Amino acid sequence: MTTANPPAPTSTPANPRSRVITASLVGTTIEFYDFYVYATAAVLVFPILFFPTGNETTSLLSSFAVFGAAMVARPIGAVVFGHFGDKFGRKATLVASLLTMGIATFLIGLLPTNNDIGWWAALILLLLRLAQGFALGGEWSGAALVATENAPAGKRAWYGTFPQLGAPIGFIIANTVFLVINFALPHPDGPAQRSDEFLAWGWRVPFLFSAVMVIIGLWVRLKLVESDTFARAEKTGAIRKFPLGEVVRRHWRQLILGTFIMLATYVLFYLMTSFTLSYGTKATTEGARAAAEAAGQSFDAAGYVPGLGFGYTDFVIMQIIGVVFFGVFTLLSGPVADTIGRRKLLLWVTAAIAVFGVLFNVFLMPQLDPKFTGALTQAFLVLGFLLMGLTFGPMGAVLPELFPTNVRYTGSAISYNVSSILGAAVAPLISVALWAAADGQPWLVGLYLTGSAILTFIALVLSKETKDVDYDENIGLGATGSP
Repeated sequence: MTTANPPAPTSTPANPRSRVITASLVGTTIEFYDFYVYATAAVLVFPILFFPTGNETTSLLSSFAVFGAAMVARPIGAVVFGHFGDKFGRKATLVASLLTMGIATFLIGLLPTNNDIGWWAALILLLLRLAQGFALGGEWSGAALVATENAPAGKRAWYGTFPQLGAPIGFIIANTVFLVINFALPHPDGPAQRSDEFLAWGWRVPFLFSAVMVIIGLWVRLKLVESDTFARAEKTGAIRKFPLGEVVRRHWRQLILGTFIMLATYVLFYLMTSFTLSYGTKATTEGARAAAEAAGQSFDAAGYVPGLGFGYTDFVIMQIIGVVFFGVFTLLSGPVADTIGRRKLLLWVTAAIAVFGVLFNVFLMPQLDPKFTGALTQAFLVLGFLLMGLTFGPMGAVLPELFPTNVRYTGSAISYNVSSILGAAVAPLISVALWAAADGQPWLVGLYLTGSAILTFIALVLSKETKDVDYDENIGLGATGSP
């Protein structure tokens, strides 16, 4: 009598798909929410309450300098969280980064201003901002690894778009909260203006609200277990005692390429969020002259750097419309990158970003008809955020795929966050300086974006396609049980 062989047991993934998507998406949404809240306050609130220099441009530059300081802390966070993530696992580092970011953001909402404690207010703000940057240095890579290391075969880029989707969702939530607060408070100068109550206490609410989101994120992430890919690296002895030394010694080329592959994405990202908010809401020369005359003050047109003259509320709504395209094209980029390859897609998108930079003056100059100005500006925001989605989406797969499992957290985190210094940290400062140098026109800012895109294009040409990298085989040197 013969008996049929029992079917071979089917292996189940360490984490269900819903848990992977939720954990990678929720965490980065919260992280980017916190970051956007600060970015918005850096334009609207902090120049007035923390850096009252008496000169609008100087105050804005001081505020952006503290904003950029967080980018310097991000590579430090990348090294620290990367070390523990590659040595002990992804879960604990993801929980720690989220908690650090949430506490720092909450405390900013409680911070006294310059009127209360003088220059100490700016110093404490800087320290909390550095804590935010330190946390974000470890957040993104951990989320990207949770998504891609748990992805089914052939869908790694698509899964990698879910942590990326946290950026547009976080932007929409953060700015919607600001809009609701602004609308809820009295507006003596109209609904598009910042009220005294908003500057007095309303700006604090989005920072304090982050505590609710952090609690939700922690609840989701504590349910994660380590991926099979990391467990295999542990079992085969590939885990390194000092991942940073390993990645610098054996994978320095990938570190450099990854940094410059991300560069244009960062510059575009911060120009579309921070610079456009500053430029779009700054009064035109005519508007500033009229405001000065109404207040009985003199106006120096020669020293004034004009903008487009939109109200804050109006412009943020326009940005949110653009960010919807950011989110949609972030998701669409994943299946495309899985089909044609990450490198080919990014080469085409980066070339388009370079051309987009040349067109800044076409879209962002005031027109005789205000409605035409609004239509061109909205088209600019839609196109810019659309390109942002197409370039940002594949990064969740590209940067981790450059490195083997035993240094993947450290390598991808360092590339991502060193690029933040070269791109994001200096982008607000450079853009404001170029804006002033061009007498209020944005064409030099656009050329800055084009130059960044050219550097990214060169890095992509020098890199290899990573679509077919096998995570199961690419564990890293030392996968033989050696220490």
